[in-house]
Amino acid sequence: MIEKHDIIDRILAAKLISIIRLKEQAAVAQTVDALVAGGIQVLEITTNTPSFAEAIEKANNRHPNVLIGAGTVVTSDLAKQAIAGGAQFLVTPNTNKEVADIGIAHDIPVLMGAMTPTEVANALSYGADIIKLFPAGDLGISYFKSLKGPFDSVPFFAVGGIGESNIGDWFEAGIDGVGLGSSLVKSGITMDADFKKISILAEKFIKFIPKDR
Repeated sequence: MIEKHDIIDRILAAKLISIIRLKEQAAVAQTVDALVAGGIQVLEITTNTPSFAEAIEKANNRHPNVLIGAGTVVTSDLAKQAIAGGAQFLVTPNTNKEVADIGIAHDIPVLMGAMTPTEVANALSYGADIIKLFPAGDLGISYFKSLKGPFDSVPFFAVGGIGESNIGDWFEAGIDGVGLGSSLVKSGITMDADFKKISILAEKFIKFIPKDR
C-alpha cells in the first residue's frame, strides 16, 4: 500500500489530474486506458459516474502504477464507498469537514474544494492536503494570485474552466497543478468513441506541464 505522503508527492509531481465524469459506466475502462496511454499518471473517477466505486477498483487492478482517486465526494457516505472501492485520494468540490475526517481516518489524501479565503482556511484546519480552487475559470488567475498572498505555502490545484487556451497561463501564474474535466474527457463519451483521440489530447496537455518546478 502506498503511503499517504508518497501519494501527495506523486500528485504534486504530476501537476495534472484527469477528471472522468461519464454518463455510461461501460465506457470508463476504455477511457482510463486511453488516458494512461496518453501519459496521464493521476486521475479521478467522479461519484456521479455510474458504479463509480466498481470502476475505481477495476482501474486500480488494470493500472496499478497509476493513482486512481474519487472525485465529487460530497458526503461521508460517498467517501466510504470510494475508499471501499480502493480510491487512493478523495476530491471534493466544496469545503467539507466530514469528508476530511474520513480521509484522515483512513490515511488518504484529500483535495478539498474552496473558493474564498475563509473556505481555504477552513479546509486547511480540517486537514486538507491540497486546495482545489474551484471554479477556477470563473474566479480567474488574478483572483488566485490574491489568494496566494496570504496562503503562499499552500499547494493549489485549479479546477473548472481549464483548457488548452489557458493552462499555460495558470502554470505561469504559479499554480501547483490543474484538474482537467471536459476539456480532456467529455461526459457523453460512449463505447463508439475514438479513444485514440483522448490519448493524443492527453499527450498535448502533458506538454504544457512545467518541468522546472
